[in-house]
Amino acid sequence: MIKSLQYCNSLIKYERRISREVSIGGVSLGAHNPIRVQSMTTTNTMDTASTVDQSIKMIDAGCEYVRITAPSRKEAENLRNIKDRLRSMGYNTPLIADIHFTPKAAEIAARIVEKVRINPGNFADKKKFNYIEYSDFQYQQEIDRIRKKFSPLVKICKEYGTAMRIGTNHGSLSDRILSRYGDTPLGMVESALEFIRICEYENFYNIVLSMKSSNPIVMVQAYRLLVNKMNDEGMDYPLHLGVTEAGDGEDGRVKSSVGIGTLLEDGLGDTVRVSLTEDPENEILPASLLSNRYIDRKASTIPAITINPINPFECVKRKSIPVLNIGDNNPPRVVISMARNKNISRSNLESVGYRYFDIDDKWGISDQACDYLYIGRNNIDFKLPGTLRLIQDYDCWNPSMANFSSPLMCLDDYLESPIDQSFVKFLSVNSKEIDDIVINKINIDKSVVLVLTSDSSCALQDQRRLFMRLINNSCDAPVIITRSYEIDSYDLLQLYASTDIGGLFIDGLGDGLFIDVDQGYKLDKVNALSFGILQASRARISKTEYISCPSCGRTLFDLQETTAKIRARTDHLKGIKIGVMGCIVNGPGEMADADYGYVGTGKGLISLYKGQEVVKSNIPSINAVDELISLINDYGDWIDPKDDGL
Repeated sequence: MIKSLQYCNSLIKYERRISREVSIGGVSLGAHNPIRVQSMTTTNTMDTASTVDQSIKMIDAGCEYVRITAPSRKEAENLRNIKDRLRSMGYNTPLIADIHFTPKAAEIAARIVEKVRINPGNFADKKKFNYIEYSDFQYQQEIDRIRKKFSPLVKICKEYGTAMRIGTNHGSLSDRILSRYGDTPLGMVESALEFIRICEYENFYNIVLSMKSSNPIVMVQAYRLLVNKMNDEGMDYPLHLGVTEAGDGEDGRVKSSVGIGTLLEDGLGDTVRVSLTEDPENEILPASLLSNRYIDRKASTIPAITINPINPFECVKRKSIPVLNIGDNNPPRVVISMARNKNISRSNLESVGYRYFDIDDKWGISDQACDYLYIGRNNIDFKLPGTLRLIQDYDCWNPSMANFSSPLMCLDDYLESPIDQSFVKFLSVNSKEIDDIVINKINIDKSVVLVLTSDSSCALQDQRRLFMRLINNSCDAPVIITRSYEIDSYDLLQLYASTDIGGLFIDGLGDGLFIDVDQGYKLDKVNALSFGILQASRARISKTEYISCPSCGRTLFDLQETTAKIRARTDHLKGIKIGVMGCIVNGPGEMADADYGYVGTGKGLISLYKGQEVVKSNIPSINAVDELISLINDYGDWIDPKDDGL
């Protein structure tokens, strides 16, 4: 049984976990060092000049560790040429060799670069998708086999002062681990622990750990469980945080922030990589913006809570009653503000998912149309789309509009009013205002939706604590999570909101979200961001999801161009997950979450997957996107794109 109590203290307070310090070429991470930022080259490792040039771009952008793939001995040996060239040009940034499948390549690289990354799922195993019932004796024999393959690398790292990252990936767990633990966060943790124990047997402790997945929920649960397990065993290794195959553009940044940001808020993480299907130097800014938020973050003073009803290792949706279409089994709702608009017209609604057709007096409604419009003290003098409701300030709300509008009340107004369940009201509250009197009234009143705000410097923890209190008091009113931001940078808004709100949805908390920002931001951006956060936290699916790797020297085609082509043809397939993988290493395993896969298997050749099964092999890349569409159609998931005017 998991001892969750050790970990749960961090759910309602911020305090950075102090880990072991690990030196990587003189740039240390862990302990009290800053959260380090890193990325990975996408060039062919045998192309020394291109790899050096790209490394310099990354370093100049602020990259503190440069990772380079070394899939075979020849690439591992060429790391010396790359390192020598960089050093001769005055660049001393530590280099990391990325190893899959080839222990000998790792042993060569460990004598050259400052750190090696190995994947315990494929360092000593080849995945055959065989599920075997192991006895304890047979399992120990497997561990002994791994020890023989892995120990030589450990001894070399120890001799040369080379650091090691043991990086578990959700999609590439060994058959052995899958047979005993299943495709679970616990399996990810145990996969790493097997290798850690071998390192410790050899008295080697210069180790960094990671638990990556393309699913932020799995990723967060695995890291939390890893820390809990390390606490049980007296381990204090630093953590490398990342959501693997996050994709590109806003989707990639939002998904990364939901996973990485949630853990940083938990006080976890010593180095960060934001994996984007873009040029690697583009990864540095979002990684830096995420980590820099915690440079001066002080330990929080949020009061402790006696009973914690939230299991941090599972995502179980908080039970709530239905009020209108909010709560219970309804998808989380999106609230957008037009309170600062002086005049609200039909054309304004186009930015939040609605389009009016004057010819036949009808509305076109997109899959990302907001559900509620907060208009403050404004009024609307036209007929609304049937799916859209208004929220208006209580002091100017007219009860005659109750069939399409609800009041937003402050706590004083709510407490002074008698319970009237003939209309739905939204109650704006923060954790400081909630007491037993308020909770008792809400428990009687089944027509109230809480709009949960916070002015705490540790607002995520503050709001999470209030959810705990509601659960402990059997208060099942639905809750809209609200965060207000006064920041000029959309880059920051994107990352911060994804962290602050997505981190609560990761724990199954929240029945809706409301990002309240200055009207300087275009509403279409805020609306898209709101739906992106819900998609990344798997709370509400409103579009196609792309699980695309960030590319590396193993990549066999232009990932950015290909992903763009696939997106252009398939982005109307709501709820379908498509994996786009540059090579067989990141092939069916890393896209474990995908419904369909597009994987490079040779120069100019692509294989297509349904789930983790190959269904079309070695297709010429010129025809592969068409073949992917055909495959989706064959399995009944294709629909023709429709024109709803949006």
